[in-house]
Amino acid sequence: MPDTHPSSGALAALRTWSPPRGTAVRAVVLVLPGGRSRSRQPASSRNLAYRRMVPIARGIHRATRAEGAETWLLRYRVRGWNEPDHDPVQDAWWALDGIRARYPDAEVTLVGHSMGGRTALRVADHASVRTVCALAPWIEDDEPYAQLAGRDVVIVHGTADHTTSPKASHRYAVSAREVSDRVCRFELPDGHAMLRRAPAWTELIRRTVVAAVTGRPDPVITTAMRAATPNGLRETTA
Repeated sequence: MPDTHPSSGALAALRTWSPPRGTAVRAVVLVLPGGRSRSRQPASSRNLAYRRMVPIARGIHRATRAEGAETWLLRYRVRGWNEPDHDPVQDAWWALDGIRARYPDAEVTLVGHSMGGRTALRVADHASVRTVCALAPWIEDDEPYAQLAGRDVVIVHGTADHTTSPKASHRYAVSAREVSDRVCRFELPDGHAMLRRAPAWTELIRRTVVAAVTGRPDPVITTAMRAATPNGLRETTA
């Protein structure tokens, strides 16, 4: 499902994993890769940020396909955030509008890493979105959060991350609780690439998307959402 935007001749694209034949699609998980603060270079499926999310998307598909969920992995038009254009935000809106057109009643869960986490948080107010899972999100001091009202928000950050700030995502989670009572945040002893504690990252993603797709509360996520502010937004997991 390629498309072009006026600001660029490059193409956005989607890779999709569908539920078993004959299973009605009742939910969609949109996966958003990372990128760079500024770059007009066309994004590629060979970029490390994109390749990092392929096994995550496949894992999400395995965990949710029997429940009627389709998984979409977005490849942006260009690699950069590119203030003030917010190119990945434009691309994510395009993908979300495509989901809405194809599956009008499907609820969407967003899973984004780094710049993709920032993008997921920015587009949370799209009518189809119900849940956001932001992994090591890139957060700036003036990051908006009003768009998270009524959404489930799960943030996961490595305490040894030197690329994006775990302190900034903690401050953001505290602010987000002003507009939603369903916000939680987990800390893992890991860096930005999510490699040392990969099974723990994967398990938190799985819990988030399965709960979102099935509508069945997950005890780990629910308990974290009830934890006190602000220290409760530093939940740890095995």
